[in-house]
Amino acid sequence: MEAVGWGIVLRVLQAGLQAAPFIFTGLCITGMLHRLMGHRHTRWLFGSNTLASLFQSWVIGMLLPGCSLGVIPIVKQLRKSGIAVGTIFAFALSSPLFDPLSMLYGLTLSKPLTILAFAFCSLVVVTISGGLFDWWFPNTEVTVDEPPETPPGIKRLLAVLVVMARETASGTAVLIGCGLLGVGLLTAMLPFASLQNTMGHDNPYSPLLMTSIAIPAYATPMMAMSQLGSMFQHGNSIGAAFILLAFGAGMNLGLLTWMVMYYGWKKTALWMGLMLIVVIAFSYGIERPLYPTDIEPANHTHAFDTYCQPFAHGSPLPHGYPAEIWRRIRLETQPHELAGAAMLACLALLGMGLRWLDQRWVIETWLNQRSEQAADATPPVWDIVVPGPVLAGIGFLVIVGCSIAGCYAYYPSPEESLEELNLAKTEALGSALSGEYPHALHWIPICESWNRRLQVGAYLRHGHLSDYHRMKARVFRDKLELLEHMVEDHDPPEAIRHQVATTTRVFSRLAAAYRQEL
Repeated sequence: MEAVGWGIVLRVLQAGLQAAPFIFTGLCITGMLHRLMGHRHTRWLFGSNTLASLFQSWVIGMLLPGCSLGVIPIVKQLRKSGIAVGTIFAFALSSPLFDPLSMLYGLTLSKPLTILAFAFCSLVVVTISGGLFDWWFPNTEVTVDEPPETPPGIKRLLAVLVVMARETASGTAVLIGCGLLGVGLLTAMLPFASLQNTMGHDNPYSPLLMTSIAIPAYATPMMAMSQLGSMFQHGNSIGAAFILLAFGAGMNLGLLTWMVMYYGWKKTALWMGLMLIVVIAFSYGIERPLYPTDIEPANHTHAFDTYCQPFAHGSPLPHGYPAEIWRRIRLETQPHELAGAAMLACLALLGMGLRWLDQRWVIETWLNQRSEQAADATPPVWDIVVPGPVLAGIGFLVIVGCSIAGCYAYYPSPEESLEELNLAKTEALGSALSGEYPHALHWIPICESWNRRLQVGAYLRHGHLSDYHRMKARVFRDKLELLEHMVEDHDPPEAIRHQVATTTRVFSRLAAAYRQEL
């Protein structure tokens, strides 16, 4: 039981750190919608209670970076703006599925048509489910008074920050905690490496099994896309992959809890029933048409290890579980995740401070108060008052632009990726040779990640990726995966040395292909 408890702690910490940047982005969008757009312009942007509004929400959700936890404060704000339930649910489902980073990753897979088909299927899913829901419940908009307008200038920007801080220290944090609780429950139920031989293409129950796992799970769009890539490469079920994207990335227990709190069990159960019927039907319908025929199915995959117990039962760690958890968090956490967590901590402290201050002075009273001297004075020629919705639109464009710029940072040039891959390869292969198997098992997935980023970076800069370069990267990935299995099974040192030598030669050919022939 000790391994299970510490495993839950690790998985919840990992999920929280991965979600932090997306939650912060969701809070920024919430603040802009509330203080800059207002309820009327928000309803104009998203629409409400029409099929066109479902499409609008899907497009907005696809453009803005987000995850199923980061979307929680946004859907709360959409409800306050008087938008229909079907439209809100359509945005809540579509926003966490794709972002520029994950779409680029998906388009460089062996069959990019599959990712485009998944995106189209998600549109059909939200249109059918949302359309039927709004037809059965046509009057779900709430009537809320327009928030007081904050005078232009620094006060208006401070008002956005105040909304973000108050939202961070409100029930939103509890709902996000419920979503992370689902990660812990799933970890407790799935033993170590218990999903490595599941989700086969020839197993008709794979989509149903994935449904039971994906709903309580949490996955960022990038994590879900990388797992999809692994499923495609191993010949797993395409239907299960679609369900992983729709429910693993698009749903969590916190979002379901919010639906029940504000719309009741009946509406939530009906929405989930519609979603399950439509998504599962699609998953079985696309299984054969989209299955890659040029892939030899594998009976082993590490794609779903992140949902299982991280520690094997009966294998105590030499330095204890807390030290191992700290080591993994320190090594695996990305800089942008640390930055997101730090900003959320600052917002939470500010939000709690504002709640304490409310007993003496409410800051919104001062923010919304207009200065009589400023009202009577003639503003300078260069002092142009920009309408709030225009500022919000600029803010949304900045967020999308930062996502696109982030693609070039996350997927660097092939030369830089090869340098990082060479360093990770040296660590992995050297550890395998010296018998430091835990160190090797840590670095092999990092090699696989840089191998994928190498391909996406080349595609991003050159607009294409030839079958030759895909093949070189695929051979290197296969050699790494075989080495990983040999290390896990503690094969004889001679066999491991031979595999290390083979992997080294394959990497040399990979580097030559990308440096000389791209």
